[in-house]
Amino acid sequence: MEQKTTGMVYSEEEYLDAVRENTPASTKEVADAVGVTRQGADYRLRELEEDGKVTSKMAGNSLIWMVVDEV
Repeated sequence: MEQKTTGMVYSEEEYLDAVRENTPASTKEVADAVGVTRQGADYRLRELEEDGKVTSKMAGNSLIWMVVDEV
């Protein structure tokens, strides 16, 4: 699934790469890496979590994201 924002298309792989590169990645770190708003990244990361591709946990007041181990 891809996300479109003002004519730009961001692939699932771009989000997964951003999480991998920043693990444990905050939503803002992923948003900055992909080039979307924090809200846009949060929405897409939650979709990826529902699909079982990433997992999240609370760290203080922030969610942090990790890619689910790929076997």
